[in-house]
Amino acid sequence: MKIVILAAGIGSRLGNPFPKPLTPLKNGKCIMEMQVDNLDETFNIDDINVVVGFKKNLIMERFPELTYIYNPFFDQTNTSKSLLKALRKNRDKSVLWLNGDVVFDAGLLSVLKPFIDKKESFVAVNTSKVAEEEVKYTLQGGFIDQLSKTVKNGLGEAVGINFISSKDIKSFIHRLEECDDNDYFEKGLELAIKKDGLKISAVDISEYDCMEVDFKEDLENANNLFQK
Repeated sequence: MKIVILAAGIGSRLGNPFPKPLTPLKNGKCIMEMQVDNLDETFNIDDINVVVGFKKNLIMERFPELTYIYNPFFDQTNTSKSLLKALRKNRDKSVLWLNGDVVFDAGLLSVLKPFIDKKESFVAVNTSKVAEEEVKYTLQGGFIDQLSKTVKNGLGEAVGINFISSKDIKSFIHRLEECDDNDYFEKGLELAIKKDGLKISAVDISEYDCMEVDFKEDLENANNLFQK
């Protein structure tokens, strides 16, 4: 299995002059450092690939031990195309991927690992809240049916940590190729579900703290949650 961190974006909403994954937290780490440390507890750090773009050298110099994939169109494309670049490098492998702004409790990986071991594709979700601006989901037959920010009557929020098994990856790559430049990768998952019948589980990690840092208020909340 490979692990992909999507860290190419400008992250303009937070207002940093540097990549959002390098945003410092009050626990003494930056967002990406916390991600890498957590992942390293359960997986092999050599399997981590980072898609970079905006001020890429700052990230590469901070984490020289990781493998990098460059999206030269980072200012013109969204996560569907950054993820596509990474998946094309790993067409026959399962891939766990996460957004570069997700701050999470390492314990949630213990919930995800059984699904990874079974090679069961999933989206990690939080069922304790359903905010209007977040990616939401619905289920049909026990698997994800809809997945986007515009979903009505969502059952919970996608937290930005996802897994595609090796048996599903070719279909997903094909659907990401169909996405527009400004689409999020969730659009590719939706297309694969609707057109190919892909079975994507919703794995509930609500018992663990996990959040995406988009705005300054999010950063304040993250600092309150993750003080160590």
